[in-house]
Amino acid sequence: MFSYRMRRAAVAVLCAAPIGLTAPAAQAASPPGPSAGQEAREAARFWTAERMAGSRPLDAVRHTPSTPGAAAAAAARPKGTLFKGTRLVGTFFGSDGPGGTTWHCTGSVIDTPARDIVLTAAHCALSMKSDYVFVPKFVKGAAPDRQPYGIFHIQRVFIDPRYKPDRGSTTTKGASSDLDTAFARVSANQRGVSLQDAVGGGLTFTRPSGYVHRGVTVVGYPAYRHNSAGRAVKCTVPTKQLRGYRQLSMTCGGYYGGVSGSPWITDYKDDARTGHVIGNLGGYNGGGNDANVDYISYGTAFGADAENLLADAVADQAPPADLPAYRGLKGTLAGGAARWRKAALMASGDYTGDRHGDLLVVWSDGSVTLHPGDGRGGFGAEKRLEKANTTWTHARTLTGGTFGGGDRAGLLVRWSDGEVTLYPQPGPSGLGREIRMAAPRSAWANAVQFAAGPFRSDGGTGLLVRWADGRLTLYPNVGAGGFGTSTRLIAANGTWTKAALLTGGDFGGTAAGDLLVRWSDGALDTYTDTSATGLGTRSRVLGPNSLFQHAQVLTAGDFRHDRSRNDLIVRWSDGETTLYADTGTKALGTEHTLVHPGT
Repeated sequence: MFSYRMRRAAVAVLCAAPIGLTAPAAQAASPPGPSAGQEAREAARFWTAERMAGSRPLDAVRHTPSTPGAAAAAAARPKGTLFKGTRLVGTFFGSDGPGGTTWHCTGSVIDTPARDIVLTAAHCALSMKSDYVFVPKFVKGAAPDRQPYGIFHIQRVFIDPRYKPDRGSTTTKGASSDLDTAFARVSANQRGVSLQDAVGGGLTFTRPSGYVHRGVTVVGYPAYRHNSAGRAVKCTVPTKQLRGYRQLSMTCGGYYGGVSGSPWITDYKDDARTGHVIGNLGGYNGGGNDANVDYISYGTAFGADAENLLADAVADQAPPADLPAYRGLKGTLAGGAARWRKAALMASGDYTGDRHGDLLVVWSDGSVTLHPGDGRGGFGAEKRLEKANTTWTHARTLTGGTFGGGDRAGLLVRWSDGEVTLYPQPGPSGLGREIRMAAPRSAWANAVQFAAGPFRSDGGTGLLVRWADGRLTLYPNVGAGGFGTSTRLIAANGTWTKAALLTGGDFGGTAAGDLLVRWSDGALDTYTDTSATGLGTRSRVLGPNSLFQHAQVLTAGDFRHDRSRNDLIVRWSDGETTLYADTGTKALGTEHTLVHPGT
């Protein structure tokens, strides 16, 4: 199973690759000034070795249930190993505990241009007050100036405003538990050295490729009751999905209270300066099951939400207050990923006459459905236009557009035998009448891909065709009377035979026709202002990558009616389906998940 995505306007984040941040987020933090380290030095006066050693965990303490056979079952499970810790993982201390000072949760150093970002859980960050400090590779009994890398004062925490704890708690079992990730910005240590400079590196924030992993290492600081020496715990185990949530699950003993926020690292090595982190311990019930046992732990699986939050932390700006409501794995399109893996072809257009972009889908069983857009990037109740049948299993490429003028979109289909048909006005009640545009066994059997867009000089819909030999042909005047005169844009060649997917739209916001191409190596390009005068100006959206090689279907349309640029919809190989709102000629737009992976 794959869960592939990217994010944020102008971002080019690849799975298992460092997060890419654009200006101003990508601007490096300013060098430490004359007062660098002052906050940490002041905190060190309070945080004596005795106070840190005597602190107690504030987060929930898990226990091992005493049921018949529990001891034998526990012996058969993996168990975490206590060790001296690693430079990129530490713990927090605060003075707000019910019995005095608090030993609070786990954090890890994230590699960013800011060089001062710590990852933890949202339910941990909610409790952090102004006197909190982060201590990488904490050594119990050592004073702040004897800690391996010093102590770092927490300046500001960043929590997704949609994370909603249950009443009277900092944790939740609701859908927003998927958002149980937080980041903190810290000051320099007592010596005036930034966090990343002090520890010598950081973990790479990474979007996971699904929930199933052979070996993920989780490193944290368990509760004092089970860890009087104050050591870290580590365990390398396989993971799976917590059913119904965008979360990872692991089984390993020894993860008592205190481990919340622990990083889930795919390529862990002791005391390494790098690594890839795909989530943090937290989520449902704060990262544990309803029995609260120590050997079952959950972790948020990083997605677009966490990536955006990290970008906010790097830019040192508050998360937007008007984020769309978080729906959990309840996507905005009917059905789960298992169903959407069978979405063979897609077309966009106004098929309902309400001036909103709608999505038309042909499924692998030959059924055809219409998903009316609401103009805000969402979709209404699905309309079935065709039941499962053998005819539509022979549809090979299609596109939607206002062929021949008018306000309502039509649908143009090329079938496996070379026949091409036009449905001038499909709608919620059915596909409507069919017009033959090319006969069976015609040369159109070699038309590999269709892309419709405002490719005409007057802004009307034109049809761009990519042929099997790499030719590109534009038909500006397609209508019920036929294809009209064609213009060759590109002669037969080997390059364009590698164009895996095409879609047309207005990505520049100029009302001119733009072509978007997904190449066989995963690269994305746009060709701005494509028309009968020639293929437009090429702009690189993404370089070659393994991520977009898993994009199986593309379509673009005006799914958010108040925006100037078109939105891109991608159906991935695992069935996840994503909308990139306001996609531009050089960057993908803001990502919205329409169908979640693992559903």
